[in-house]
Order: sequence, then C-alpha cells, then structure tokens
Amino acid sequence: MTDRPRCYVAGPLGFTEAGRHYYEHVYLPALTAVVEPVDPWALATADEFAAAAAEGIDAQRALALDVGRRNAAAIRSCTLLAAYLEGQEPDSGTVAEVGFACGVGLTCFGLRSDARQAGEPGVAVNLQVEALIVDSGGVIVGSLDALVTALTRRPK
Repeated sequence: MTDRPRCYVAGPLGFTEAGRHYYEHVYLPALTAVVEPVDPWALATADEFAAAAAEGIDAQRALALDVGRRNAAAIRSCTLLAAYLEGQEPDSGTVAEVGFACGVGLTCFGLRSDARQAGEPGVAVNLQVEALIVDSGGVIVGSLDALVTALTRRPK
C-alpha cells in the first residue's frame, strides 16, 4: 500500500517509439517519485490489438470501446490526473481524458513546454482546457520538474 495519491497519466506518448522511451525512462519515473501512477498504456496489450485486427473491423471497434471504458474506470479510480499536453495541438484523447477527469472531480495538472501557440493568447493550451484544469485546483506547467513540484504541492 502506498500513501502517494493515485494519478492517471494521460498522454499520447505510447504511440511512438521515441515517446515510449521518454515515457518509460523519464516521465513515468519522475511522476512515480510523488504519485502512484495509473498507466493507461498498461490497460491493454499488443496481443489484444493484434487479435482484434485479425478478427476484423467489428472486433477492432469493440476493443477500442472497451479500452476507452477501461481508461474511464482507471480515471475514476484516481484523485489526480497528469496530462502531457505537448505538440502544436494537444492530443484529442488526452484532452478528452482531462475533461472527463475534471467532470468527475479529479484535480488535474498539465505539462506543456512547447513554445508554439496552441490556443488563445494568455493561456498555455486552449481556454477551455486551461479553465477546466485551473478550476479543478490544478495548473499547467512548463517543465517536468515543475509538474513534479506541482503534484507534490497539490491541494490536500
């Protein structure tokens, strides 16, 4: 049992080889120091996706919906969410997870170090995403170190 809060780790890093490397060797270990990460990439296996692909489009759709439900259940099991919001436009699935998490009462945090403008002037990403995160009691920060600090100093 851990006294660290459960934190859903939202983000698209599992989709690419470089992203997976950063996620597994840098991002997740940094978060593990202060929270108990709930890793959505561990909620489904490559074998499940391969089997669904072999069965056809109906099986792929059924698996996709099931994985989405697993992720929603994982979010509900947490008190915090840390969102990786990098990229010219943050990943739509990550943004949906942030909205859902805020809606069910989690405190949400975001990491955005990308220098490109991704939303309205004065906000880090998009006015709706930032408003939801701030209203949840969280913040969007500009570095991984700042994210770890924010998670450490989160409202109790």
